[in-house]
Amino acid sequence: MKKFKILFICSYPPRQCGIATYSQDLITALKKSFGASMEIEVCALENECCNIDEYPAEVSYRIDANKVSSFFNIADKLNEREDIGMVCVQHEFGLFGGEYGSHLVAFLLRLNIPISCVFHTVLPNPDLKRLKIIQALGDLSEKIIVLTNKSAEILKKDYSIEKSKLRVIPHGTHIVLWKEKQALKNKYGLQDKMIISTFGLLSKNKGIETTLQALPKVIDKFPHTIYLILGKTHPEVVKNEGEIYRKSLIELVDKLGLNNNVIFINEYLELKILLEYLALSDIYIFSSQDPNQAVSGTFAYAMSCGSPVISTPIPHSIECLDASTGILLNSFEDSLEIGNAIVNLLQQPALRASMGQNAFTKMRAFSWENIALSYSDMFMEYLKKQNPLEFVLPIIKIDHLENMTTDFGMLQFSSFDEPDTSSGYTIDDNARALISMLMYYEQNASAKILHLIEIYLNFIVFCQQENGKFYNYVDFNQHFTSQNDEVNLQDSNGRTIWALGYLLSDTSQLPQHLVIKAENCFKKAIPNVTSFESPRSMGFVLKGLYFYQKNNQDKTYIVIAQKLADELLRIFHISADNQWEWFEDYLTYANSVLPDALLYAWRITKNKRYKEVAEITFDFLLSQYFMKGQIKVISNDGWFHKRNKRIFYGEQPIEIAYTILSLDLFYKVTKKKKYAQQLHTAFSWFLGNNHLKQIMHNPLNGGCYDGLERENVNINQGAESSICYLMARLIVEKYPLGTKHTIMSPNIKTWNELGAIKRNKKSTYKNETVSRK
Repeated sequence: MKKFKILFICSYPPRQCGIATYSQDLITALKKSFGASMEIEVCALENECCNIDEYPAEVSYRIDANKVSSFFNIADKLNEREDIGMVCVQHEFGLFGGEYGSHLVAFLLRLNIPISCVFHTVLPNPDLKRLKIIQALGDLSEKIIVLTNKSAEILKKDYSIEKSKLRVIPHGTHIVLWKEKQALKNKYGLQDKMIISTFGLLSKNKGIETTLQALPKVIDKFPHTIYLILGKTHPEVVKNEGEIYRKSLIELVDKLGLNNNVIFINEYLELKILLEYLALSDIYIFSSQDPNQAVSGTFAYAMSCGSPVISTPIPHSIECLDASTGILLNSFEDSLEIGNAIVNLLQQPALRASMGQNAFTKMRAFSWENIALSYSDMFMEYLKKQNPLEFVLPIIKIDHLENMTTDFGMLQFSSFDEPDTSSGYTIDDNARALISMLMYYEQNASAKILHLIEIYLNFIVFCQQENGKFYNYVDFNQHFTSQNDEVNLQDSNGRTIWALGYLLSDTSQLPQHLVIKAENCFKKAIPNVTSFESPRSMGFVLKGLYFYQKNNQDKTYIVIAQKLADELLRIFHISADNQWEWFEDYLTYANSVLPDALLYAWRITKNKRYKEVAEITFDFLLSQYFMKGQIKVISNDGWFHKRNKRIFYGEQPIEIAYTILSLDLFYKVTKKKKYAQQLHTAFSWFLGNNHLKQIMHNPLNGGCYDGLERENVNINQGAESSICYLMARLIVEKYPLGTKHTIMSPNIKTWNELGAIKRNKKSTYKNETVSRK
C-alpha cells in the first residue's frame, strides 16, 4: 500500500524549545496512530545556537534559518520529489530568518508542494510589513491551523485570512494516569509540603518574580509551602544575556527570605519526571507577562496532570480555564492578586481537589492521540481519497484489568483509572472477564493470565446458589447485597452460562481442576434456563450451549437450545414487519446478541430457519448502526422505538464490542466481506472514528472509557468497558484488512487544481515587496 508522506518544517529535538517539543509530540502521536499508512519526515530549522551533531532518524533535511539560500536549496531538493503529499510548517516568528520571518515566504514561493501552516503565535494590530508577511503565508497555504479561537479571530479580523482556510486544533497534552499526590510527594522527598509549581524554559516574560513577590504572604499562613521552579533558562536567552534573569530570581529569593521555600530545578526534565512533578503539585502557577501569548504548552500540561491552575489572562487560559478548574487572574504582574489566589486555594482542599479532577477530565479531549486525529483529517483533505489512512492497532495491555482485580474478583467501577472499592463486584463483569481472559489465553498462555481466569471462575462459583441460580451483586466485603432480590437476574445468569460454556469449549490447555469446577457449575445452572423470559438471557444461554456442545455433545442440551431458539422466532414473528425486521418494537441494549444467538442455534441444530432469521435481523440491525463510515449504536439515554425518533449519542463500549463479536461470527459463517469491513469500522470507534473524533481507549494501561456522550467522553474506566474493549481488540487482531480512517470532505482539490492555484499565487507575489534574496 502506498503511504502518505508528510514533511514537517520545524525546530526539532534535541534542540530545546517549545516548538521542537510540540513537533516531536505531534509526530510521535501521528506515527502511533497511522504509522502503517503515513510516513513522516522532518526538515529541522537551525540557527547559530544549534550545535547538533545527530538528529532522530525522521530528520531528513536541515535548514540554516538565517540564510535564504539554505531555504532555496531545500526547496529545490523537495521539488524533485514526487512522494511528498504535503509540507506542514510549524510557524513561530523567531524561527525563520529575515524581517518577520520573510525567508519562509520566499521558501514557500519556491516550493511546488501543498502547504499547511501552523501559527503558534498570532499578534493583533500588525504593522504593514507583518500584515504582508502573514497574508502571503495565508495565501500560499492550503490550510492554516491555529491553537486557539482567539488566534483564528485575529487572523480573520486583522489579517483578512479566509475563514474557510482556518482550522483550530488545540495544543496537545500527554495522557497520564490519576495518581495520588501524597505518594508522588513521598517519592520526591516533598512529604508534608504544599507544592506550588511552574515550569518552562526561563525568560523574563515568564513573570516568575511576580509569584516570588507574592510568596511571603502565602508563607505567613502556610509555612510548609514549597515553590518549585522547573526548567532551564531558554537557550536564546542564554546566548544573548547569559543567566542574568535566573540570577536575579535567586537574588530576589534571598532578599525575600524564601530560601527554605523555593527550589530551582535547573534541568530540561525528561517527560516522565516532569509529569510527576505536575501531578504532585497542589497548585500550578502560570504567570506570563505577555497578553499576546496565544498558547502555552506548560499551562495545558499542568491541567492535564490534574493540577488546579492560577493563570494570567492569555488567550489560551481565557478559553480553557474556568471556575471549575482554577482561577483566571484579572491582570498581569499583580503579586497581590496572585498571593490572594494562592491563599484562597490552599485554604480549601476540597475545592482544590475538585478543580484538579475537573481539569484532568477536561484536558483528556486534547490528548496528543486526539490532536493527531485532527491533523490527519486536515492532511486527508488534500491527499488522494483512494488511499485513506489506516489506524495502527493499539498494543494489547491488561494493566488496568489487573489493577481492577483483587484476589476475590474484578471490581465493578473506577474513578478515572483507580478502582472504586465501594462499587463492589458483579457476576456480569466477572463472567465477561472470564471470557476475555480465555480469549487472551489463546494468544498468551501465561501463568499470569491463567491466574486471572481462576479468580473469575472462583467468583462465579461463589455466586452460585443451591438451586443453581447465580446472584449478581457482591459488596467489597464479599457479602451479597439486597439488589439481588430487587432486580431481574436472568440476563446475569444467561451471561454467566455463556462464560462457562466458553471455558468448556476447549479444555485442552486448561488445568483439569478448573474444567471440573466449570462443568459442575454449568450443569447445575442449565435446568433453570427453560423458565427464562428475557430474550437476551435466552440469547446468552444459546451462546453458552453452542460453546459447550463444541466439546461435549449432549442431546438434552440440543433440545433446550431448540426450545429457546423457537421462542426467539416466536417473538420475532410477533414484532417484525417489512419495515422493522426485529424481535421487539424497539432496539435497546445488547441487541446483536439476539441474531447472534439464532446463528449459534443453527450451528447446533442445523435448522435453516434460524439462520435465515439471524441474517435478516442482523442486517436490519446493522442498517440502523452504520452510517457515513461510522458506527452509532443505540443510546443509553433512551431506547429506539420504531414509532419514535431515534436518540443519538450516549454510546457505550459494550454495545460496540458485542456488535464486533457478532460481525466476527457472521463473517466466519457466511464469508461475506461486508461483515469484515464493518468489523473494522466498528473497532475504529475506539480509535477515534466517532462523532467527537476522540479515542475511547487508554493507551497507557489498556483500559477503556465508559461512554461517548454528546459533547464529552466519560473517562472513568469501569470493568464492563475495559473488558469489552479487550474482547474487541482481540477479535480485530485476526482480520488483516486495515482499519480505515475516513473523513467527509466536500472540498477536496485535485493535484491539477492545486498546481494552478499555486501558480496564480506565485504570480500574485512575484512583484511584492517581500524579499526573495
